[in-house]
Amino acid sequence: MYLNCKTFFSLRYGTMHVETLVEQAKQLGITTLALTNINITSDAWTFVTECQKHDIKPVLGIECRNDHTRCYLLLAKNQQGWYHINKFLSHKLHTEEPFPERAPQLPDTYVIYPWGTQAPLALHDNELLGVSVRDINKLFRVDTLAIRKKLVIMQPVTYQDELHYELHQVLRAIDQNILISQLSTDTIAGPDEMFLHPADLVSHFEQYPHIVENTLALLDACEVEMKMNIPRNKKIFTNSIEEDRQLLRKLAFEGMARRYTTTEDLEQAHERIEKELDIIAKLNFESYFLITWDIIRFAQDRGFFYVGRGSGANSIVAYCLRITDVDPIELDLYFERFLNLYRSSPPDFDIDFSWKDRDTITEYIFKKYGAEHTALLGTVTTFQTHAIIRELGKAYGLPKKEIDRILTGGLSIQLNEDSIQRKILHFCQLMDNQEKSFPNHLSIHAGGILISDAPIHHYCTTYFPPKGFSTAQMDMFQAEAIGLYKFDILSQRGLGHIRDAIDLIKQNHGIDIDIHQVQAFMKDEQVKHNLRNVNTIGCFYIESPAMRQLLTKLRCDNYLSLVAASSIIRPGVAQSGMMKQYIERYNNPKSVQYLHPIIEELLKETFGIMVYQEDVIKVAHKFADMELADADRLRRAMAGKYRGLKDLEQIQLRFFRNCDAKGHPRHVSEEVWRQIASFANFSFSKAHSASFAVESYQSLYLKTYYPAEFMVAVINNFGGFYSRELYFNQLKQTGVRVHAPCVNHSDYVTNIKGKEVYVGFIHIEGLEQALAERILTERLEYGPYLHLEDFVERIAPGPEQLEILIRIGCFNFTGYTKKELLWKGSLLVRGREVKQIHHLPLFKPAPVDCTLPQLSYHTHEDAFDEIDQLGFPLQSPFSILQHNQSAYILARDFRQYIGKEIIALGYYVTMKMLRTSKGEPMCFGTFLDAEDQFVDTVHFPDSLRQYPFQKGGFYQLQGRVIAEYGVITLEISQMRKIGYFEDKAQ
Repeated sequence: MYLNCKTFFSLRYGTMHVETLVEQAKQLGITTLALTNINITSDAWTFVTECQKHDIKPVLGIECRNDHTRCYLLLAKNQQGWYHINKFLSHKLHTEEPFPERAPQLPDTYVIYPWGTQAPLALHDNELLGVSVRDINKLFRVDTLAIRKKLVIMQPVTYQDELHYELHQVLRAIDQNILISQLSTDTIAGPDEMFLHPADLVSHFEQYPHIVENTLALLDACEVEMKMNIPRNKKIFTNSIEEDRQLLRKLAFEGMARRYTTTEDLEQAHERIEKELDIIAKLNFESYFLITWDIIRFAQDRGFFYVGRGSGANSIVAYCLRITDVDPIELDLYFERFLNLYRSSPPDFDIDFSWKDRDTITEYIFKKYGAEHTALLGTVTTFQTHAIIRELGKAYGLPKKEIDRILTGGLSIQLNEDSIQRKILHFCQLMDNQEKSFPNHLSIHAGGILISDAPIHHYCTTYFPPKGFSTAQMDMFQAEAIGLYKFDILSQRGLGHIRDAIDLIKQNHGIDIDIHQVQAFMKDEQVKHNLRNVNTIGCFYIESPAMRQLLTKLRCDNYLSLVAASSIIRPGVAQSGMMKQYIERYNNPKSVQYLHPIIEELLKETFGIMVYQEDVIKVAHKFADMELADADRLRRAMAGKYRGLKDLEQIQLRFFRNCDAKGHPRHVSEEVWRQIASFANFSFSKAHSASFAVESYQSLYLKTYYPAEFMVAVINNFGGFYSRELYFNQLKQTGVRVHAPCVNHSDYVTNIKGKEVYVGFIHIEGLEQALAERILTERLEYGPYLHLEDFVERIAPGPEQLEILIRIGCFNFTGYTKKELLWKGSLLVRGREVKQIHHLPLFKPAPVDCTLPQLSYHTHEDAFDEIDQLGFPLQSPFSILQHNQSAYILARDFRQYIGKEIIALGYYVTMKMLRTSKGEPMCFGTFLDAEDQFVDTVHFPDSLRQYPFQKGGFYQLQGRVIAEYGVITLEISQMRKIGYFEDKAQ
């Protein structure tokens, strides 16, 4: 009888998690339940699972609403009905068309209209009228027996109790961005929209038993059979499974012949390929490999650069198909991390493309595999604590200052005297539950794409977000639970650096770089030199201060060390203290004491430290005698692939039980588990780290031999650890001359021709993109601009835009100073109308020669114009600083003062905040000195509290010089901000 139940996936409307809905139904003895969320089906499969746990028959449907108006319910008679409901809702969400007043005739579905919205005699066979408890008095004088087959009970269930009814009202106010007091009754649920006991509900309809009977008959007629964890990805790539197997075998061995040359390698590769193909065949994963190979083949044909990573990089088949560039034999990658007979899901293939290319790849996938079978994977964005407090405060009408005070005080703030603030705190705690956080809106997974065997609407609804591709109303947890596994098509700006650098090198030097010759890059002595000396700014994953320090401590100049570094830098390893242990053991290998002989056998390569995700599998399998299936579940739980902690708790109990049974000392087992647990959400597989290391080598090779082109590519891809100021600083150090933007030489992005670089128009703050494009188009069609007058005549810019161009230096070629140009420009644009049609005169008039006044000029004026419009000066900021710099110690001399207090002058680059074990804030800083050398600083809580950072600029840095495994840092005791005109101020 409960045909109209909602969860909190009726966004900003319902208040119940699906577990709460089903548990309440179970407690009331309800045996059949229908889920009909508003215009969404996101938790349908979770609902089915929960119902099955509690022996409740699930019925699926939706509530169709136009804004606040409930149109009708759609209920699925069976799987086909569910498919047609999803397809119908998806069409409406894609087109943004309103629902029609009368539902279409969808096969195998029931339509239930609210009482009074349709004439009973005009209804089709599958259409009904729903009567709620509050509608019963409207049946007076209605001959319900004449329409008995058309009436059912429709008692909505929206919230669980009176407290949550108020929360529902708050959510409705948040949704409409109004005060609770401004809510109108037609936008909120009724005060009775919660579970009534079945006996009470029936008693309300005691005069109309036929309505009760009809409702029960309707529910009995609905039957959805939704089985979990059945493979639902596209099953066949060619025409049959056998053809798929033959093709995959052919491709694997053709690739083996390309990848391996020595007899020993070929023998090992052949054996491993046969082993992998056997397991792939037993698990029917051929199509997953072949679809990934097909995507890669398309990218190769288009000349797109890519990197394949994820657990699939443990596979030699993937290596031979060129899905990855990681050789699993060379790295001795753990096969069972990639695939084992206990694994129900395919391996992960994360394929990174340049951000410029990814949409083209996505379009290809949708076109190749069909829009009906393809969708981007969705995700759910939940309300976060600060956002909840802010939204609740607005709904209750609190002023911004009071909301800010609550946010500043945190949840520990004393609210005893204020009932509104107590409510805010209470509702915040209800909504911000770790296991059951309230969904706020649907979003798009970072890169997941679903390719289903049956049309995607058999499983979910799709919608059409601004991304422009059909997106599933389903997150990865539900998708994996039902056996629908994603292909990860990701974008990465590091690949844009590489792609654009290769293009610039070809333009500037006429050289085609084969960027996939990674083995040669690893052996190159100049590349090794740059890696050893951490000359890595701009290089993917190895440019951050923390990574550069780690590489120094490891004296890293080879692939295997870089692979390890790529993983131990991750927070899970670093924060647990295991990174520190690794560095100590790496530098003193003879002092290593292993926890247990089995640990030594498994982890000797990493000095007894768990560094990679597969270390979890190996240790759980060999040390704790766990089945590979359980070990893999543990690995997935640690990687954040499961919701909640129940699975992890069960596996933890099994781990210790097995360790005790094997006679391991308890303290050893506990330390092993501590290391495993520290991996939660933050560990890499070895293959993943190896893929990152490959890309790092590719970047580093380009930086080593073509540093200017590489740095321009980094700048033009707007991505990296640092601000663009540091990348321009690095660019100048390559020996090129960096010019301010110029109307005759600049492009929209920064360009390089030989040793001359012109800053791109895109970097000019406040310059309109349309104007920049007009300047470039005009210049291309009609040639360079002769002078300011010619530019104004041809482009007709507005006064403000012309001033921006003059102040940044776009007309330096004219020989006039900026002040003179501004004077002339104001005369030229005064009263001028913008031209719509370009007319190029046959004879260009000479520029107006007028006598300009003598205007003063200071050399630092250009720098401050650049700071204002680019965000930084093109010349060294130290050359502008009017302050005595002679007394400061330079970074190159720090080693002479180890253990001593010094004073240095630093130009701020970046900082990283973190908390100590006591929860106190501290940070690491990075500065440049006058010779463009890095100064790394440590600011412990007391120092940071007394001497906080004050944005960018110059700082006087006083502190003790510390040396640790070759890394020099300054432990700050005092810090003072210095202005550009410091000496004048004194």
